[in-house]
Amino acid sequence: MNEHRQPALLGEQQAAERLSRFHILPTQQRVQIARVLLARDQHLSADQVLDLVKAAGNRVSKATVYNTLGLFADKGVVREVIVDPHRVFYDTNTSVHHHFYNVDTGELTDIGADQLRLEGLPGVPPGTVAEGVDVIIRIRQRH
Repeated sequence: MNEHRQPALLGEQQAAERLSRFHILPTQQRVQIARVLLARDQHLSADQVLDLVKAAGNRVSKATVYNTLGLFADKGVVREVIVDPHRVFYDTNTSVHHHFYNVDTGELTDIGADQLRLEGLPGVPPGTVAEGVDVIIRIRQRH
């Protein structure tokens, strides 16, 4: 990630209003994180968010970024996409969709829900309901 380039930013008021809609107290640090994260549809790791917040001229700790992203995911602001135990992305597109994950480049790309047909899913255990299905298709560069 090029840290010398100014990141795209959502306006402070817009970020605060968006957080409030999800019943999140818009503290200064949460707003600064939301400004870089929610500026457009994107898939970012916590470290990328931290780099972007710093590139925008703000000071925030790594722990604050991780805690805030966890809160945003819990409240539905972003979707947590776990591609492997060591790689988590925060997806600003919260609509139903799936992903390609390029294991060579680390890039995550959306697959529209209408592009993938899921059939024959098993019934859920008694006393539970299905919350969602996440499909990640791992790809690599052809050599």
